[in-house]
Amino acid sequence: MSAAVQQAENDAHADFAVPLDSLLADAANGSLGRFLPGTEGLLLGAALARQPRTVARRLSGLAADLGRIAVGMSEIEPSRRDKRFKDPAWSGNPFFRRCMQGYLASAGTLQQLFDDVDLDQQSERRLQLVLDNIIGAAAPSNVLWLNPSALKAIIDTGGTSVLHGARNFCRDMARAPRVPAMVDASKFAVGESLATTPGEVVLRTPEFELIQYRPTTAEVRKVPLLMVPPMINKFYILDVAAGRSMVEYLVAQGQQVFMISWRNPTARHAGWGMDTYINAVLEAMAVTRQICRVDSTIVHGTCAGGIISAMTAAYLARMERADELEALVLGVTLLDQADGGTTGALMDRARADAAIAVSSAIGYLDGRNLAEVFAWLRPTDLVWSFWVNNYLLGKAPPAFDVLYWNSDTTRMPARLHHDFLDLAVNNSLVTADQATALGEPIDLAEVTQDAYLIGGETDHITPWQSCYRTTGLLGGKSRFVLSTGGHIAAQVLPPDNAKASFRSIEDNPSEPEDFAAQADDHEGSWWIDYAAWLGARSGETKNAPKTLGRGRFKPLGAAPGTYVLDK
Repeated sequence: MSAAVQQAENDAHADFAVPLDSLLADAANGSLGRFLPGTEGLLLGAALARQPRTVARRLSGLAADLGRIAVGMSEIEPSRRDKRFKDPAWSGNPFFRRCMQGYLASAGTLQQLFDDVDLDQQSERRLQLVLDNIIGAAAPSNVLWLNPSALKAIIDTGGTSVLHGARNFCRDMARAPRVPAMVDASKFAVGESLATTPGEVVLRTPEFELIQYRPTTAEVRKVPLLMVPPMINKFYILDVAAGRSMVEYLVAQGQQVFMISWRNPTARHAGWGMDTYINAVLEAMAVTRQICRVDSTIVHGTCAGGIISAMTAAYLARMERADELEALVLGVTLLDQADGGTTGALMDRARADAAIAVSSAIGYLDGRNLAEVFAWLRPTDLVWSFWVNNYLLGKAPPAFDVLYWNSDTTRMPARLHHDFLDLAVNNSLVTADQATALGEPIDLAEVTQDAYLIGGETDHITPWQSCYRTTGLLGGKSRFVLSTGGHIAAQVLPPDNAKASFRSIEDNPSEPEDFAAQADDHEGSWWIDYAAWLGARSGETKNAPKTLGRGRFKPLGAAPGTYVLDK
């Protein structure tokens, strides 16, 4: 994980998470609402009108601050973590210093006025996003003639920085997601610099390719591990680059690792729903068992892939086929969608229905729209910093592999989009028999296998507190680990990462707050802990197979396969 990506993750609001279901709705409905207060804005205006003394006090304070700024007597300073004002001119030049201080004073007053108003949780969280976007956009660092670094670049380059910036702007705005490019895509190629762990595609269906990775140890564990990535991104975040690949690491620990690589669907696949993907996981599990000649498989699902994996496990339990699943692993997966900044705060039936109507008309949810929404969740880090770099300074965006993966978007079939939003709005998985899989009612409490659950400390999509509640939904013994980093960084955390750490506890308390208070701190990556947990549940060792595949499941081509290359 690059320092910049890690910093972006760490700078996210740890107490303000926007969940997967809200992302899926906003990606279909569009991001214009991020700048428009809507009906909640009327509520805010009415609430402020009922507090004229508070408003007067805040505005009087702002006027006093602006007066001190004008005469050069203000001591307002940006946060040490605020990279926008690192250029020495922001503090040394009287003009730029006043611009910066005026902005900070005004932004602070807006936030104070917002904090003074008592709104319902849903309105408060929606308006906070709007306020964050407006304040982020208004920064003087975003304006060419108010940014000292940009003005210096014009002088240093003889004006070519402006030409390069204009070229970058036209390039980015000409195609979705129409936000500043976060990565120099020319530096990466899937299968060459990314997703390079050796293996073979041993099964290809209309929905997925199944990759079997080549062992690198003389002996392997008998029980295979099947990894189920999310359907809204490509699988190689789990095999991002040599030295930082979870797949590479687990193979080196003697695990037999298989990976589902989902097809990037088009409009003709609009009817693929949750049952389609559950059936695909069942098929992949069956093939791994046949190739490895065993009776069970360990399934590792991530994010949306974790939801499908958990539902598959519950289906197997209901159908009295639980012995096909040895253990369940859920990475940054949210099953209980209530509270904690999720459905109750940002999602309602009307927004879900509007989003479903949009994706149904097209046949899919475009992943580029999802990328746009994701960027506007943290505009300072994911929009305006790149705006300055790409357009004002005229530089190429950085070459970060994780950001390349993030920009390598996929589509989601309309039916699956509908099913996910319906599941979220009704919070169906927390109640026995309310959700169904392949026509059968399911109950997560019937999943009695051991489970390994991973949460990210600063995860803004699947907040760890909500992920932790899975410990009370599953019927078996769960080990929950809380990793440093956010939704992405928590996954890409190899053992040689000096900043890696995680928290765990032997017996899970009922509430996440109690876990936070009682859990033990561990230095190093949770990958080491995970490998040990897997090893204890993967059976005895045997000689590593000399060839991949078996019987009718012969190699069809080298990893990473062909589906991952679909645009």
